[in-house]
Parts: sequence; C-alpha cells; structure tokens
Amino acid sequence: MGRAGHRTALMVAACAALLLAGCTGAQGTNGPELTNTSPVPVSPGSEADPTSSPSSGESDEDGDDEAGDDAPEPSASATETESGPAFPADTKPDTAEPTGEGETFLSVTDVRVAAHDGYDRVVFDLDGTGSGKPGWRVEYVDQATDDGSGDAVRVDGDAILRVSLSGTAIPTDSGVEEFSGDRIEPADTESIDEIVYRYWFEGYTTAFIGVDDAERPFRVFLLEDPMRVVVDVRH
Repeated sequence: MGRAGHRTALMVAACAALLLAGCTGAQGTNGPELTNTSPVPVSPGSEADPTSSPSSGESDEDGDDEAGDDAPEPSASATETESGPAFPADTKPDTAEPTGEGETFLSVTDVRVAAHDGYDRVVFDLDGTGSGKPGWRVEYVDQATDDGSGDAVRVDGDAILRVSLSGTAIPTDSGVEEFSGDRIEPADTESIDEIVYRYWFEGYTTAFIGVDDAERPFRVFLLEDPMRVVVDVRH
C-alpha cells in the first residue's frame, strides 16, 4: 500500500472510532440523561388548571360562599320596633298636615295595639290610591263625641285621647275596605284601657283611646311602605 492509501485507511479508522464513542455516550450509564419536556395533560376544573373556578356550592379562597352567614338577620316589623321621636314632656296636641289633597284617597284598613317597654302602641294601617300622606290631630278631650251628630261615645279610661286622621276617604274612593271593628280591649297593655274606632266622616277618620289613670305623654309619627300612623302612649 502506498503512502496515500495508508493515510486514507487511518482517516477511516479514526472516523469509525469517533462514531462508536458518540453512540456509547448517548446510551450508556455515564452519558447525560434525556428528560421528557412534553406538557402533562390537565383536565378542566382540576387544581392544576389555572382557568378553573370553584364549582357551584364549593367555597373559594375569598370565602364568597359564606356571605350569607354574615348577612344581617331580617329585622322585625317596623310597626313593632321603630322608636319614633322622643316623648314630649307634656300632653299638648300633636298635629301634621296631609299631602296629595285631591289626588290621594286613603282608608284605615286595620287598627292594632301592643304593649312595649315603656309605652303602649296603637297602629292605624292605611291603604288606597295616590302618593300623598295622611295628616292627623291627636289631643286629649274632656268627652268623646261623634263628628256630625255630636252624640257621646262611651270610652273606658280615666283620660280620652282623640285621634283624627285627615286625608282619608270612603272605600268607594280609596278602593279598599275600611276597618270594620268597633271596640278593641287589649289585655296586656299598661297605659291603654280601650280603643274605640268611629269610622270616616267628611275627610276625617276618628278613633278614641281610653288612657288609664290620667293624661300621659304621647307621640305620633308616620311609617311608610306600608302606610301607618303610630300613636304611642307612655307608661
């Protein structure tokens, strides 16, 4: 073999050795390990899914599903808990003017009474048409008499509180049935002995409250939704 042939043989042998060494390094225990970098499939809604949100009924990290636990309890009826203005230091008349004259027609649909801590409460429920509000004149009188006829009305009690609600109407105008009661004799009140309802007459609805012992301070105020006139008599 000539010099050129010998050199060619050496080059072929060297290349073969290099190829053999490369294969041994890739597959042998001393070569670098291969890592699978393909992403792992994620099912929607799993903890690894960054777009998932808590399903209905499950709590999230902010505790939004517990908002109902922190919500305030429904309040009692305003007719039972509303404090109203302060009681006056005297027994002078209490008055208020009605609104919506000629457009609002209201009738008393119920009269309720209950004892409270420090006072007894009478509630006159009203309903009808129009957006106006009723007025009133509440005052102590020497004798209870009917409007128009002037006939005396018997009222049990040592003092008589006359309640005259203005801005009221007959049922044919208000569209609601008027309270059909007459005498209300509460069993658990301290200041009030009796309530006598006298119906509607020429734009006014009158009732008498019989007060025990003597004239006591009272307060009158309006509640809305639904419409009510409240009379509290202090113990």
